[in-house]
Amino acid sequence: MILRNPRLAQPEATFIRKRSQPVWKRGLDLLGVVVIVPLLLPLLAVVAIYIKLVSRGPVLFVQSRVGFGGKDFRIYKFRTMHVPDESRDDRHRDYVSSLAQVDQTLSKPEYFRKDLIAGGEILRKWSIDELPQLINVVQGNMSLVGPRPDVLRLNDYDPWQLRRFEVLPGMTGLWQVSGKNRLTHNQMISLDIEYIESRSLKNDLKILARTVGVLLLDREK
Repeated sequence: MILRNPRLAQPEATFIRKRSQPVWKRGLDLLGVVVIVPLLLPLLAVVAIYIKLVSRGPVLFVQSRVGFGGKDFRIYKFRTMHVPDESRDDRHRDYVSSLAQVDQTLSKPEYFRKDLIAGGEILRKWSIDELPQLINVVQGNMSLVGPRPDVLRLNDYDPWQLRRFEVLPGMTGLWQVSGKNRLTHNQMISLDIEYIESRSLKNDLKILARTVGVLLLDREK
């Protein structure tokens, strides 16, 4: 299926292919949720209570991201920053876009750290803030494994980079286990495309296993 997006300036960038999702992938996602959620319920409850205690505002952070086929969806995360405003969201998108244009590593800006709630950096370091994306997996607009859904919009991408939207975005992926923020934007996109071209049950299981190792052993993420 091909989608046309009128917001993109380049004619060749107006088409995004949607690859069909294998039956095994949806099965793995649902099985993963069934296994993971009961184990994580105590942690999820503690984190939710902690956020309410240290900061005013909702427990969850909800934001529009570009997903499968270039269609927007609402992503869920634990809120790790003080209640946001639109100007900060725009500023962060501009910052990420500027790094992408010069292909620098995807490091976090200083102002970003200053806006974190108490303990927010720890929640991010261990990717605990991303656990509510299991809701997205149940809804079917994300997978356990796939390209990362970032803050950029469609017209921030070069035409060749739009291939990352051919499949569902993921909670983890080849980029996350291959260097993450130590890599440039183009390297991230290249890994996304590599994942798409070699997508299989075996590779998804490998990435999930490597994700556990990265979370436990990688101190530079």
